[in-house]
Amino acid sequence: MTNEFRKDFPIFSGDGNRVIYFDNAATTQRPRQVMEAMRDFNDTCNANPLRGLYGWSIQATDAYEQARHKAAQLVHAGSDSEIIFTRNTTESLNLAAYSYGLTHVKEGDEIVLSVTEHHSNILPWQMVAKQTGAKLVYLEPQPDGTLTEEEIRSKITDRAAIVTIGHVSNVLGTTNPVKRIAETAHAHGAVCIVDGAQSTPHIPVNVQEIGCDFFAFSGHKLCGPMGIGVLYGRAELLDAMPPFLTGGEMIEYVDRDSATYAEVPAKFEAGTVNAMGAVGLGAAIDYINQVGFERIVGHEKQLTSRLLSGLERIPEVTVYGSKDPADHCGIVSFNVKDCHPHDVASVLDTEKICIRAGHHCAQPLMDYLMQKCDMPIRATCRASLYFYNTEEEVDRFVEAVSHVREWLGYNK
Repeated sequence: MTNEFRKDFPIFSGDGNRVIYFDNAATTQRPRQVMEAMRDFNDTCNANPLRGLYGWSIQATDAYEQARHKAAQLVHAGSDSEIIFTRNTTESLNLAAYSYGLTHVKEGDEIVLSVTEHHSNILPWQMVAKQTGAKLVYLEPQPDGTLTEEEIRSKITDRAAIVTIGHVSNVLGTTNPVKRIAETAHAHGAVCIVDGAQSTPHIPVNVQEIGCDFFAFSGHKLCGPMGIGVLYGRAELLDAMPPFLTGGEMIEYVDRDSATYAEVPAKFEAGTVNAMGAVGLGAAIDYINQVGFERIVGHEKQLTSRLLSGLERIPEVTVYGSKDPADHCGIVSFNVKDCHPHDVASVLDTEKICIRAGHHCAQPLMDYLMQKCDMPIRATCRASLYFYNTEEEVDRFVEAVSHVREWLGYNK
């Protein structure tokens, strides 16, 4: 695939064209079409949606609800009302934890999650466990990050009330068998929650096929703006849940002592909403659909294969996770012998190469890798790719990594 889409991204013009941006697992870049849609909203109908009866407000409401419809279509929700707009994946998972977890989990229940989870899918459940007396049960992956059938069956039992799992690991790129996990959770009467932050931008998502009860993702990881996220929830669960936040626009009626809440999704969208962010997300979804997931998957696999092959030729580099490029979803974590990941990232920055270095908000996984993979420190370097990256960028990156030890004063 030639980079026919790169021209759509203003940040890659001029001097930006020399920058190798390999931190897409954290935030993707935004195409011109997304920024134009947000600017058009601001220029033509900047008013509070859902509240006013005048033209601009009606236009704003239409634009906001069109974005909800696009999000519902993206993940194949049963209806638009099953889509709740939030600030990001983290807030979506917290909404599920506070509104569902605290009201449905009781002492003695188990909350099952994986060691590979991002902190955003650990901390809310730690909170729920502490407040309810439930127990956290961790799925232990193989060294390459995969979960075995035996591990799933042995850890998800009749004591499970919630099973929460990342669709794709933000460190190893491993795609978890979320459909199988959801089936197992439901067989034991548990609810299944999927963190889709790393999957939604890269692979097709169908919450009906997965069978999950909740699914969370962020706009800024799929070419949309920061500050807008989504929680999909099954309608019957959302209807029975109390609101996460209270205030304006999420009510039907308020008197001095009580309130009647609005129907879903308004019940979970208190206050002035991020309408311009939602419009940007809708435009990003349009853009991603234009590119097509078939092309995204194919191009990322090709780039990942080239990247893995290049790093494997450097004796001082250790790559974590599967050896199969198809198992990485564009994410490759590695370390350079004797070099702290922060130093590696700083050195690469001098070559205009952007990667992430650290524990990636996945410290339990870092501890696990130290035990199972003899990783010397609780951190890695992470290169993460997207459809607008090129083979030439991968080659420049591999060449730069091959010189890192030399640049840091080590004998090669």
